[in-house]
Amino acid sequence: MLNSLTDLHLDYIRLWFVVQHSLRSFYKIQQHYPALHHALKPDQITTWKKLGLHKNHLQRFEEFHSPSGQLSFEKCLKDIEQYSDFVLIPEDINYPQQLLPYSDKPPILFGQGNAQALMQPQIAIVGSRKPSPQGRQIAYDFAYYLSEQGFYINSGLAQGIDEAAHRAAIQHHRTIAVMGTGLDQTYPTAHQSLRQDIIQHGGTVISEFLPYTPPLQHHFPHRNRIVSGLSLGVIVAEAALKSGSLITAQRAAEQGKSIFAIPGHIYSESHQGCHQLIREGAILIDHPQQVIEDLALATQWQSQAAKTLTTTEIATPETAIPDSPPPEPIPEHLIALYRQLDWVGQSLDQLSIQLKIDTATLTSQLMELELMGYATQQAGHYLRCRMGKLGSQ
Repeated sequence: MLNSLTDLHLDYIRLWFVVQHSLRSFYKIQQHYPALHHALKPDQITTWKKLGLHKNHLQRFEEFHSPSGQLSFEKCLKDIEQYSDFVLIPEDINYPQQLLPYSDKPPILFGQGNAQALMQPQIAIVGSRKPSPQGRQIAYDFAYYLSEQGFYINSGLAQGIDEAAHRAAIQHHRTIAVMGTGLDQTYPTAHQSLRQDIIQHGGTVISEFLPYTPPLQHHFPHRNRIVSGLSLGVIVAEAALKSGSLITAQRAAEQGKSIFAIPGHIYSESHQGCHQLIREGAILIDHPQQVIEDLALATQWQSQAAKTLTTTEIATPETAIPDSPPPEPIPEHLIALYRQLDWVGQSLDQLSIQLKIDTATLTSQLMELELMGYATQQAGHYLRCRMGKLGSQ
């Protein structure tokens, strides 16, 4: 349960409540007002009309100031506090930095579990809700391998490929589920236990939707921009031509992310979406190590001595290691430095100027991150490392 919310968090939630998840209206209003708390004052209805907001939002503005509207908001606030472990807005240090460049970034993320996971290197695995047995196994194998290598696997908690990816990454305490409903509910309902497993094994469940937001069809394509936006790349494990996972791939392409597609039999309709993506320029992969190589990340990923999966060494929930220790959390005083690090590398002077920290303090903090497995030094430059120590890897 959430402990407390700042005044700025409350301002964001009030506006999000009034505009009912409309990104366009939220950001139009935010850009107009230097301080967001002025936006919902009762005398601002005239300004809202001049901004050309939808009549439904004008109506909700007036309802918000009525006694019944205030009661409705107070109930929403109590539900947020009940169902959320954290609430993040772009001003928060734990808000995922990789979403900040996008004009359609979620203004609020409601979450359960490990908030720090959102800052870590992520790869999305998406695909059919009704995959073939081979497609399900491949998604599991790729997620298992990549999470073992230090990546968080994010997906949409849906049936099929999403489920397989989450279950594999749980074994290494590295998975994130992005929901298309409020946190008070689970969709599909059959995945309630999977959702709990994600949280209990150091993972994270997030949503931009307020409590009691139902699983409406248009919410899921909208949700997909967060799945791709959080990720370094998106893997489409198995998809037909009309699969919703192709929307995620499209959003990833618009965001400049790498798109990977796993091919299948040429006569298999369930793989035609993957084949179409490959024709359009997606990267064909048949082993998860190729994802790491194509992303051209730091060499510490390339040199991991982790066991390679082969066709005769298939990972399964029975053969996995469910008791592998979770990564260490980043201490609060090191989060700003970790956020400043990237996958390319920066010099000590660059970091000192950006963070306005003296060299002695910076060197000490970098050493702490290195010892925890969150940073590494290459040729005099400091860069992010995989997500903390994991067992004896």
